[in-house]
Amino acid sequence: MRKQNISKKILYWYDNNKRQLPWRKHISKKQRQYFTLVSEFMLQQTQVKTVIPYFNNFINKIPNLKKLAKVEEKKLLKCWEGLGYYSRARNLKKTAKKIISEFNGDLPNTIEELKKLPGIGSYTSSAIIAIAFNKPIIPLDGNVERVLKRVFFLRNDHETSKENIFNKKSFFGKSKRSSDYAQAIMEMGALICKPINPLCFKCPISKNCISYKKNDFKIKPKNKFNKVKYFEANIYQNQRKYLLIKNNKFEFLKNLLIFPMQEMKKNKFSASIKKKINIKMSNMDMKIVLNKKNKLIKIRNSYLLDKKKIKDQILPSFTKKIINSISSYS
Repeated sequence: MRKQNISKKILYWYDNNKRQLPWRKHISKKQRQYFTLVSEFMLQQTQVKTVIPYFNNFINKIPNLKKLAKVEEKKLLKCWEGLGYYSRARNLKKTAKKIISEFNGDLPNTIEELKKLPGIGSYTSSAIIAIAFNKPIIPLDGNVERVLKRVFFLRNDHETSKENIFNKKSFFGKSKRSSDYAQAIMEMGALICKPINPLCFKCPISKNCISYKKNDFKIKPKNKFNKVKYFEANIYQNQRKYLLIKNNKFEFLKNLLIFPMQEMKKNKFSASIKKKINIKMSNMDMKIVLNKKNKLIKIRNSYLLDKKKIKDQILPSFTKKIINSISSYS
């Protein structure tokens, strides 16, 4: 009975407080599967508020699975431009093609089959199964983990291990509204059980929470180690154009347009260098020296970008940040 009460409390809160997200619209089952697939790919390592406008634009330009499977890469990447992690977009198209060819256009409805598709791992497959197919699974994202850590006051390494947290999911029980319930728990974690200053006075299950009773909400931070790397970027330009290259050299931003770059040793990166920029990418802190060269040269596989047509090109945010920084230096 206790678990049934918990699910009722969380769903009641959700029904009255959920965000109006575009992939939650009342649509056909086929559309729901497609919307869920696209949104879950976009939400990998990206916040909801960032994804919303990209999702709306993507669905407007590529409205269904068949069009996604056939879309030209240039259009695909243009729709994804600014979201980063472009391999997600390419994997999304590969997945669409496999669903068309191997599953007759229907999204697989088992975790095992979903995990065989490009770009879909344990979490994404669980989220798709729960949300699109209304199966009784609670996807374990960062928000759900945080709720469980606080409910059970989990602190040491053993307590906060993935295996232990996974086992604690039984706390939530089940609901016939499995799709809504999975989203409700994640929503509660995002909006109420926030990393800092949780809104316990709004929480539907605060009476079941040990952290609330102890008035201690600290969460042990995950050990994230960002590598610091040093680069030199050569900005070949004239009054009208920049010289860019298609990146086949570095593992990041594969096959996208960047300025000619090379990695450099730390001891050559002097603090006194004025023309530099810092960019964070995934698990890497990049410190980049900008060498402005007011002359265009010939480089193999290079591309001349007209400064007036930057908005029309598919450029990663990384390259745009460098372009925006160039004008700051004389």
